[in-house]
Amino acid sequence: MADIDDALAQEAAELDGYFSDAPLDPQPKYPPLKTSFDTSIIITNLPKVPKAKLEKLTKVVIKLVSRIGTLATTDDFVGVSMPFDEAKGASLGFCFVDYEAPEDAKNALGVLDGYKFDKNHTISVSPYAIAEKLTDLQETEEFVEPEPAPFVENPNAMSWLEDPSQRDQFVIRQADETVVSWFDAKNEPIVDYDGSREKEAGVAWCAYYCHWSPKGSYLATLVPQRGVILWSGDTYEKTGRFVAPDVKTVLFSPQEDFLLTNNMRRDDQQAIKVYHIQSGKLLRAFPLYPADFPQGEDIPPPPFQWSHDGKYLARMGKNLISIYSTPSMKLLDKKSLLCEGIHEFQWSPKANVIACWAPEQANSPAHVDLIEIPSRKKLRQKNLFNVTNCIMVWQEDGEYLAVKVTRHTKSKKTFYNNIELFRLNEPGVPVEMLDVKDAVMALSFEPRGSRFAMIHAENPSAAKVSVSFYDMNKKTEQITVTKKGAKKGQKQKTIVTVKELNKIRTLEGKQCNFIFWSPAGGTIMMASLGDSASGTLEFYDVNNESLVIKEHYRANQVLWDPAGRTVATCVSQPVGGGHFKFAMDNGYILWSFQGKQLHQESFETFFQFLWRPRERLLSKKEINNVRRNLKKYEKQFEKADKERQRALYLEETKGKRAERKKYRDMRAELRELRKTQRARRTELQDGYDSTDESHYTMHELTVETILSTKEEVV
Repeated sequence: MADIDDALAQEAAELDGYFSDAPLDPQPKYPPLKTSFDTSIIITNLPKVPKAKLEKLTKVVIKLVSRIGTLATTDDFVGVSMPFDEAKGASLGFCFVDYEAPEDAKNALGVLDGYKFDKNHTISVSPYAIAEKLTDLQETEEFVEPEPAPFVENPNAMSWLEDPSQRDQFVIRQADETVVSWFDAKNEPIVDYDGSREKEAGVAWCAYYCHWSPKGSYLATLVPQRGVILWSGDTYEKTGRFVAPDVKTVLFSPQEDFLLTNNMRRDDQQAIKVYHIQSGKLLRAFPLYPADFPQGEDIPPPPFQWSHDGKYLARMGKNLISIYSTPSMKLLDKKSLLCEGIHEFQWSPKANVIACWAPEQANSPAHVDLIEIPSRKKLRQKNLFNVTNCIMVWQEDGEYLAVKVTRHTKSKKTFYNNIELFRLNEPGVPVEMLDVKDAVMALSFEPRGSRFAMIHAENPSAAKVSVSFYDMNKKTEQITVTKKGAKKGQKQKTIVTVKELNKIRTLEGKQCNFIFWSPAGGTIMMASLGDSASGTLEFYDVNNESLVIKEHYRANQVLWDPAGRTVATCVSQPVGGGHFKFAMDNGYILWSFQGKQLHQESFETFFQFLWRPRERLLSKKEINNVRRNLKKYEKQFEKADKERQRALYLEETKGKRAERKKYRDMRAELRELRKTQRARRTELQDGYDSTDESHYTMHELTVETILSTKEEVV
C-alpha cells in the first residue's frame, strides 16, 4: 500500500504545473431535448425473426422507409429500432422509425400503411402519439363503443349538369381574380362563383393556375404555399387539400380517382406526388427525372401519362417505359417495359394500348410499336427508314392512329413527309401510307369521326398554306336490280362504306398554322396564332363547304366548349412572367360555331381561360338518332327558348312594370274622384255637364298621303 502511495505522489510531482487553478465545472453540450414525437412512427405486423436474421430484416426495413424521407440517424442509431425478445429468441414483430422531418413521417403513414411486405405480412403504420395514448389506457370491465362521427354528406359534384338551361361553364384567371361563369351562347356570361367566401376570410382560393377534372366534378386551384385545393358542389365547397409545396401543375386521372402534383424542382426527390382523391392518401412520390435519364436545361423531364381508365400510370425512362398499377402504385409485374432507344410514347384514348416510336440505332431501323397492356403483347410493328422525327396523333375514339414521319435523303439535306395510318379496330392492325410532297405542319382527327385535316405547304415558313381533308372510309354508290316481286327489274341505289383512304378536298391559299375541330364534328377552325401571326380565324363547315372569316389580333389560344356550340379565342400571358409586351391585347372573345361574335372582355393581366369539361354519355347510335329527329327536338328547344326569353324579359322589365302599374292605379283613383265630383261640377257650371256625349257632334275626316310613285312603261 505504501508503494502505491509513493508512486502516486511521484506522478503528482511530475505533473505539477500542468493543471489549471480554475475549478472544474463541466458543461456538456447535449442536443435539444425532443418533447414531441411527430417525426416518429411505429410499424407493426413485421415478420418475427431469430437473432441471425435480425440485421438483414432491419436493413430491408431501412431501405423501405428511407424512400419516403431522410431518417434521423446518429453514431449509434440508424433511424430504425427493432425490439428483440431475448427470452423467446425472436423479434417482436414491430419497430420504431424516426425521420428528420414531421412531413416525412406523415407521408409514411399514407404510403406504407397497408403495404404488402411479403406474401404473408401486410404492415400497418401508426404515429407514435397513438402508442403514448395506449400507455394511459386503463382496463375497464365493459367495452364502451365510441360514438361514430356525424355523417357529413359530400357536395353534389354533378349539380352543375342539372342546370335546366343546359348552359356551359368556364373559369378565368385575371389579375388576382378567379371567376367561374355560366354561358349559354344567347346571353351575357353570368358569374356563378368568384371566391367571395374566401375573400371575406382573407385567404386566396387560387394563387397560380387552376384546372378542371376530366369530368368537371372538381376545380383544382393551385396555391404554391399551401398545395392543391379541390372545390366541388353548387356552392364550391372545399372537398380536399393535398400537400404539394411549390406546386406548378397537376394531372387528374381520367376517372377522377387520383391526382398527380408536380413542383418541377430538379433537387426534390419527391417532386412528383400521386394522391388518392377520396381519402387524400399519398400513394407514391417520384423524382422529376427517372434514374439514368439524361438531364439538362434543354432536356425536359418525361411526363407521366394516365391510361384511359386510370388503371395505369406510365413514364418513359432510358430505353424503357415504367408502368405503375393503381392504387398500389407498384411497378406492373415488378419490371419495366423494355423499349430500346424509345423517343416518345402515348396511350390510346379508349384502350390500354401504348403507341411508341424509336429512331434508328446501329443496324436497326426506326419503328413504331403498338403494345397491349398488361399482357405486353405487341399488336403491330412498323419499320421506318431514313427517319428524322415522328409525331403521333390519335383519333378521339382510338380507332385510328396517324404517325407523321419526317424523312431525309441520304445526304440529310432534303426532308419530306409521309403519314402512316393505323386502323386499330381491324384484324392485324393494317397500315396505310399517305405520301405528301409538302411539309406537314399540323394534323388533327375529327372527334368521333373518320375524317382528318392537315396543314401543308412547300416550305414550312410559307405565308400561304393549304389545308387538305381526308376520310379513312370511302363511300360509293352500289346499284342493285330487283329480280323478284312487284318491283322486279327496278334499280336501287345503296351507299356502301369501304375502308379505304379517300381525299375529300384541298383548300389553298390559307393563312393558318393551327387547326381545331369542333367537339361536335363537322366544323373546323383554321387559326393563325402567335405574336407575329395575323390572328385570322376561319370557320369552315366541312359538310356544307361554307366559310366565315373573322380576326382576333395576337390570339394565342383557341378553346372549344364541350358541346361544340361556342369557341373562345384568347390572348393570355404566363403567371409570374413579368411584364407582358402585348398586355394591351389581353382578354378573350367568345364566338358561335358559325363565326358570330357573342361576347368580348379585355383585362390588363389575363392568365387563363378554361371550359368546364363534361362526360359524353350518348353513343354514336344515339347521336345519329337525335340528328334524324332534329326537327322534333327543334320545336322543344324553340318553345324552351321562348319561355326563357319571356322570363328574362319579365325580369328585366320588372321595375318598369311596377312603375306603370303605380301610374295606372293613380289614374283609376283620379277617374273615380272625378265621377264623385260630377254633380257638384254640373251645379257650378249652371247645369252644363261636360261629360255628357249628347253635347258633342262627331265628324269623320279621311286624309290620304302618297308616299311614293312608280311609273312602268309597257
